[in-house]
Amino acid sequence: MSRKIHCIKLGIEADGLEKPPFPGEHGQRIFESISAQVWQEWLNLQTMLINEHRLTPFQTRDKQFLANERVKFLFGTGASTPEGYVPPKA
Repeated sequence: MSRKIHCIKLGIEADGLEKPPFPGEHGQRIFESISAQVWQEWLNLQTMLINEHRLTPFQTRDKQFLANERVKFLFGTGASTPEGYVPPKA
């Protein structure tokens, strides 16, 4: 049975994550207030950011960039997309 949370990004009750995505306060905040759907959307965007910006996630500068984008996407106004990005047509 899935755990239900009030997703602050979607503004609705939705399925939550099964466990915090990483240890610490920020991971717990995500676990308590971000739905599994939104987390998956973030993972997809993170993959695009890594590829388009040619990031190396274990480098401190790149790790910090991704952390900032994650906070903006999950809790703020949204992450930035790479220059020239055109979303797929629905």
